[in-house]
Amino acid sequence: MKNLKLAAISGSRRTTVRVGNVKVGSGFTVIAGPCGVESEAQTLETAHAVKAAGADMLRGGAFKPRTSPYAFQGLGLQGLKILDKAKEETGLPIVTEVIDPRDVSWVCEYADVLQIGARNMQNFSLLREVGKSNKAVLLKRGMHSTIEEWLNCAEYILNEGNPDVILCERGIRTFEKYTRNTLDISAVPAVKELTHLPIITDPTHATGRLSLIPSMSLASIAAGADGMIVEVHRNPAEALSDKDQAMTPPMFMELMAKVRKLEKIMKAEGLR
Repeated sequence: MKNLKLAAISGSRRTTVRVGNVKVGSGFTVIAGPCGVESEAQTLETAHAVKAAGADMLRGGAFKPRTSPYAFQGLGLQGLKILDKAKEETGLPIVTEVIDPRDVSWVCEYADVLQIGARNMQNFSLLREVGKSNKAVLLKRGMHSTIEEWLNCAEYILNEGNPDVILCERGIRTFEKYTRNTLDISAVPAVKELTHLPIITDPTHATGRLSLIPSMSLASIAAGADGMIVEVHRNPAEALSDKDQAMTPPMFMELMAKVRKLEKIMKAEGLR
């Protein structure tokens, strides 16, 4: 694999992606929020809750590519405007998914980070379009993709002139049925050997089980991840998507206490 852009920086010189006052690649960045933007009240309440718990950025889907065409598809422009209001009230930068190359330019008017979901990892037209933007890109690993395939997708973005790519290991499809996917925690140090880009994990989609999210979050810190993205909903029972894997604000608050404690310990021991 000839990763000319990815291999341009080696050794201890790693890329830090700046998103407002947040530096992804410096410390452990936490992105949290609902799977989908369902209403203004739901989004704002959740945004304030994750902010209070210590999250660095707010996630929320205005466009939802779903397995079924009859499932909730997101609020589109209305959802982006709600996210913009949440940013205004909390100061949290916004991470949201873009699914169509034609939407990139105007989604950029609201988003601070453009998320490329697992289903679109090899949507090369979309990758080229976000590569032409001036926004950071969060590139999720496809559920059936090798690390090499994933990194080549990052090359598409970098090759268009956008250096601000954040990789996200969100679980891959294996024969295991207990979890939604299998979190490839070994991908974190492997990617750090192969590229200078920051890498975060997605314990929510990787496990699909609330009971496993805390341990996989802590494992991500221990493996050297630069952050994580977690789903939080004010009332998961009412969620229009992924209700079984969304944390409540109190759960997230408890998790954040453990995350920051482990991060601090590892820094003190020179392990991060």
